Amino acid sequence: MLLAVLSWAAVVAGTALLPKRDIHGYDVTSTISDAIAPRADTSRLVFAHYMVGLTYDQAPSQWDKDISEAKSAGIDGFALNIGTDTYTDEQLGLAYNAAAAAGGFQLFLSFDMAASSWSVDQVVSLINTYKDNANQHKVDGLPFVSTFEGPNWEGWDTVRASTGGIFLVPDWSSLGPAGVTARLDTIDGAFNWGAWPGPNQLDLTTDADVAYQSGLNGKLYMMGVSPYFYTNLPQYSKNWYSSSDSLWFTRWKQVLEVLPDYVQIITWNDFGESSYIIEPVAAQIVAGAEVYVDGFDHSAFRSVLPYFIAAYKAGTSDVALASEVATAWYRTTASNICGDGGTVWGQGGSASAAGGTSDVISVIALSDSAADITVSIGGSSHTVSPLDSVGKAYFYQVPFSGETGQVTINVGGRTITGPAILGACPASGHVSRNSVASVAYENIPTNVTGTGQFQRRECRNIMYRR
Repeated sequence: MLLAVLSWAAVVAGTALLPKRDIHGYDVTSTISDAIAPRADTSRLVFAHYMVGLTYDQAPSQWDKDISEAKSAGIDGFALNIGTDTYTDEQLGLAYNAAAAAGGFQLFLSFDMAASSWSVDQVVSLINTYKDNANQHKVDGLPFVSTFEGPNWEGWDTVRASTGGIFLVPDWSSLGPAGVTARLDTIDGAFNWGAWPGPNQLDLTTDADVAYQSGLNGKLYMMGVSPYFYTNLPQYSKNWYSSSDSLWFTRWKQVLEVLPDYVQIITWNDFGESSYIIEPVAAQIVAGAEVYVDGFDHSAFRSVLPYFIAAYKAGTSDVALASEVATAWYRTTASNICGDGGTVWGQGGSASAAGGTSDVISVIALSDSAADITVSIGGSSHTVSPLDSVGKAYFYQVPFSGETGQVTINVGGRTITGPAILGACPASGHVSRNSVASVAYENIPTNVTGTGQFQRRECRNIMYRR
């Protein structure tokens, strides 16, 4: 399934120039003995997970662009996922320089323990390099440090002693909430990577979030949020789709229920796993993923962030809208149009991914009042009411079983024309399940129709802004 998000910019297509590191594996267990007090700073913040391992030879202008777009969406900073790549030091320097130039944007290091083998000296050196940087995120005066996995890594006592102290909030999700919260003498908080439904699950619950919050006994809880997941990279033994038809709406609704200390959006730029919220950057696309990433813009996922982030920080969904926005996503072929390409439903699953999605057009509309929307598929119109809502965010779905043809969506008198639903198998020979964004609309006056030009893709995501 491919999503398309409509954005002002034309789609940037390209191919990967070099193999990129894009593996999220798991290892497990570690011990440290520090008495760690609850934090004094209780500000709610939102970060986005940035894959530095995909930035080989990246120019400063890309960092400038990324940080500018993140700030515009209300994001407070980047969690910089780093490995031991030869270009890590250079790219970190560019990232911190760009944050300084932008102002008001925070960064912290997230050591990827699954993709790289880290020595204590390497970790200490990087923390000491950036701990006093004006754009380094700190809690209670200590540099904030995270990980992707690595619960077996045993160097944190030495790291604390050699850096003057850190505020450690790792992702050890492979241990589960009980395993992580059994190590409260080791950590200052925990990051839950579990932002997607599991195998054979259509929906994600807050059970793990609640377990983390309860088990952490007041220590910092960072909640993972993601719009989508699909990966098909045989060289890494990765080929699964996590149910995402309603995920972007549902997970933000859960954020407003759970009210975690921090939120981390997974991800800013992991193209190989289709969880990104920007337009594709050709040089960052891991080899093999270009077939389902090239031209698949996800920028419109950011359109709803200013409202959701403002509501989260205020602790209430009753906050003012800066603008009314609607974002829609849907596949442009039916799920059974051809084979599934071996893609399974959820990480570690065995059932076909076809069972994890419905043939629907999904819509999030931000408005001061609920209203029906009308979706037309090949001239056949469907008017529907919201299926769910939280505050000023309304969620809709319209089935397209057996219907093909041009898609138009009318929300509040604004009509958006999106790509047609097709009746033929894609050129890949199987159903592709990434989300894609093509053209976005902004400040559309009432009764003006916006029409975008699209290439044929499997799923599209449409956005308007007033």
